[in-house]
Amino acid sequence: MWCIAELDEEYIERMEDVLATYEKPLNEQEPVVCLDEKSVTLHQDVRAGRAMKPGHVAKRDYEYKRCGTANAFCAVEAKAGVHFTEITATRSAQEFAVVLKKIADHYPEAKRIHLVMDNLNTHTRKSLVDQMGAEEGGKLWNRFQVHYTPKHGSWLNQAEIEISLFARQCLGRRRIGDRKTLQAEAKRWNKNVNEKKLKINWTFDRDRARKKFGYQPKFKRSET
Repeated sequence: MWCIAELDEEYIERMEDVLATYEKPLNEQEPVVCLDEKSVTLHQDVRAGRAMKPGHVAKRDYEYKRCGTANAFCAVEAKAGVHFTEITATRSAQEFAVVLKKIADHYPEAKRIHLVMDNLNTHTRKSLVDQMGAEEGGKLWNRFQVHYTPKHGSWLNQAEIEISLFARQCLGRRRIGDRKTLQAEAKRWNKNVNEKKLKINWTFDRDRARKKFGYQPKFKRSET
């Protein structure tokens, strides 16, 4: 359940922009990619689980050891079923720049890449410039047309759904005790969903938003 903030002009404008971006038809020249991060707590079993007979539910000891945290960058081109999952130590500006480079490299022929993300302080041109220099960082940033979700509007980011898929299908309830293992498991899951071209069926559009929240936009926005 999401708590919707007050619908001021800025919130509506950004919501309309994100929803208009989602309404674009699938286009190899202008892919729409959503990006977000998830913190993952690393847990390690203290005692090995007991071997069980076939047909019996496996058991594990309640005791575990905390082994720090890792970060998962989760990005998805929802209409094409293209997924990007990168495990990093943190969600620093340097790591954000590396992830954007990998996304851009996946679309070498794209005219521009629409990128939907929240307002985290690392989600800026400065992060790329600081890591790659003004020329290379600026060139990479210019490959993207960024669409920021409203403040308190992360529910509008389809990467939230991607994170949920990753958490349920890859992480589950098992314990993963180190980043290397987590990276291997994430890579395996990422390969699997890309082979299946697992898509996200997003149905909340601008018409539904206007009816749901009872507003009409007071601005005009170019669809190009």
